Amino acid sequence: MYFGGEHGRPVKHSISRFSAYEISCSNGFGRLDSYLKLDQLGEGSYATVYKGFSNVLNRVVALKEIRLQAEEGAPFTAIREASLLRGLKHANIVTLHDIVHTRQTLILVFEYVDTDLSQYLERHPDGLNPKNVRLFMFQLLRGLSYCHERRILHRDLKPQNLLISEQGELKLADFGLARAKSIPSHTYSNEVVTLWYRPPDVLLGSRNYSTSLDIWGVGCIFIEMICGSPAFPGVRDPTDQLNKIFRVFGTPSKSYWEAYQSIMTFNCLKNTSYQSQPLGRCFPKLLSIANAESLAIKCLALEPRERISSKDAMHHPFFAELPAKLHQLPDRKWYNIMISCNV
Repeated sequence: MYFGGEHGRPVKHSISRFSAYEISCSNGFGRLDSYLKLDQLGEGSYATVYKGFSNVLNRVVALKEIRLQAEEGAPFTAIREASLLRGLKHANIVTLHDIVHTRQTLILVFEYVDTDLSQYLERHPDGLNPKNVRLFMFQLLRGLSYCHERRILHRDLKPQNLLISEQGELKLADFGLARAKSIPSHTYSNEVVTLWYRPPDVLLGSRNYSTSLDIWGVGCIFIEMICGSPAFPGVRDPTDQLNKIFRVFGTPSKSYWEAYQSIMTFNCLKNTSYQSQPLGRCFPKLLSIANAESLAIKCLALEPRERISSKDAMHHPFFAELPAKLHQLPDRKWYNIMISCNV
């Protein structure tokens, strides 16, 4: 199933840009009567998600129905999501099959996927089997590397946005906050990524981020898969979130703070004095899996430039037990070894 959270406010925007993508109505694409609504799966501020059936594809699909406002048009997040997903064709990224535009709604037709990582983790409160962690983590990095190679930042990685099929395939979903980073920019919003998965530099107000933004989220999800609970569950605001991070990694040096000296809100944190702790001491289960602590450390460096890239992370020793042929797979395929690994 596809639970896509809606972020931001609806803005005026033309839908005509998708007319070329909506294949001729003669073959059924782009037509409302090509789809049958079944069960409602979820509801957000601007969209309702249904399980549906496609008469064109002859399969179950997920229908994300966005309500259009007469004066404001479609939420920009929906426009952005559809625009980016049109060009992202990968086995570890959710497939956008079709777009249907009516007077009242914009419907995005996605492949139907059974559950998401958040729901999967709820069924495994003590953490996942190490084999499953490797397979899910590798697929996450594989899909993310495909995005990063095309200079696209997801900007909202969290378990709810990682779909898990019955066959154990993991797919990145909900690209409503994603952005194409074609040139260096200082204009990106720092109101991105759900609090628990937001890196400290962005929590401090940085708008000059790149792929390292997503890698911090990967590290948090990695620990959550192993331990069964979130790594840094802030309960109030960015200040509380930063406090939880610094309790593990220690209070940053003066030079670190100087990079954010214009952010006066967090002066209270400069007076704290936390000592850095070994990550394995804070999250003991990391030590039960070979090379897990090492990979987590490389993803969760306080300095953005020191975080590992998604491409390099796929070659980390943590994945040494996976078949080497996984690295040679075409983008649209995923090596079907999940069943034998008890996913």
